[in-house]
Amino acid sequence: MPRSLPLSALGIMLFCNVAWAMNVVVSKIAVSTLGLPPLFYTVLRSATVLAVLFPLLLRQRPDRLPLVLAIGFAITGGSFGLQFIGLQTASPSAVGIVNLSGAPLTVLFAIIFLGEEVRWRRGLGMALALGGVGLAIGAPSEAGDPVGLGFAFAGVLVGAFASVFVKRLEVESVTLQAWAGLASLLVMLPATLALESGQWEAVSAAPLAAAGCVLFAGVVVSVGAHSAYFRLFQTYDANLVVPLTLLTPLLTIAFGTLLTGDTIHWPLIVGGIMALVGVAIIVIRPSRTIFKWQLMRPKI
Repeated sequence: MPRSLPLSALGIMLFCNVAWAMNVVVSKIAVSTLGLPPLFYTVLRSATVLAVLFPLLLRQRPDRLPLVLAIGFAITGGSFGLQFIGLQTASPSAVGIVNLSGAPLTVLFAIIFLGEEVRWRRGLGMALALGGVGLAIGAPSEAGDPVGLGFAFAGVLVGAFASVFVKRLEVESVTLQAWAGLASLLVMLPATLALESGQWEAVSAAPLAAAGCVLFAGVVVSVGAHSAYFRLFQTYDANLVVPLTLLTPLLTIAFGTLLTGDTIHWPLIVGGIMALVGVAIIVIRPSRTIFKWQLMRPKI
């Protein structure tokens, strides 16, 4: 593999980080400002992804399809739905920091289920990351109530748990997105019909804005940025690509401050720095049982 990233690859990673960070803000606008019910918004996003990637479902049925659907749902619709619920009351900046807990949680589940051995450096990284996220969630501030951030954390927890088992699936990442879109649609459509109301009223109140949010989340982020990231990961060494994703939480905080008026207090700053340092340690240290893209995969 090439030992350095060309400018074109750096440009693609910058696009991915901007898209992922903006998506947190866009999702906040969708479920809070526009009032789209979070599970319904998950349905719209999943349907958009499925519409674009549907031809991949016709190529070949993967082995252990029920497992593919279950894991695909967990790392997309299940994780996203919980985070969208959290974004109703939590700020994009705080959710961006909470998303950093995905790396230490993935390592923790790898220890439990895959026999991952973690020495003191990665253990320190896990402690710093989870401690920083805990500080961000628990500190009273205008970043949102702890309940909303708790839902966001639950979304990361579900995604981290499922991502540990992605390695056992013999299916390409983009194809997995297609099956995940189908699984999410099959689960979330009945869920939004049973648990939520006012779906079409919210869409009809601002149809262009709602369509813009959905298209950005489904096409630009899920299909565009995710696919570009995985393609780079297949081409270049993980040590070159994965650490660049740490730019996403910083951009999320910046966009949240500029676009949705997030107020950043010291507990959030300190917690964010702790989490970033901890995740950096985890990403740099090699892993025997999990891929690095699973540590810092897109969380939303």
